[in-house]
Amino acid sequence: MSDITRIETGTRMSRAVIANGFVFLAGQVGEPGSSVADQTRECLAKVEDLLAKAGTDKTKIVSTQIWVADMADFAEMNAVWDAWVPEGHAPARATGESALASPELKVEIIVTAVL
Repeated sequence: MSDITRIETGTRMSRAVIANGFVFLAGQVGEPGSSVADQTRECLAKVEDLLAKAGTDKTKIVSTQIWVADMADFAEMNAVWDAWVPEGHAPARATGESALASPELKVEIIVTAVL
């Protein structure tokens, strides 16, 4: 059995877990009430920070799930995402519409990366 490392662990969840060469991030959200673009930038900044703490970076992301509260915001979120993803390193990705934990949240991003 491999070692499991948990990063920023609380009672309910860890913000990141490293196992078998993979880094699994919990869903990252931005500042409630800010624009879709701003929330997306904040999510991605948190992703970068957690990946760095795990010893990897955004070029090693293999899969991403993005949840938006309203698909009408898809293009605004994608504009930020497209500018953030390093050329040649786009991960497998799915995007769906979902009610998020708070009505002020517009975007949640879940990432899996490798070390």
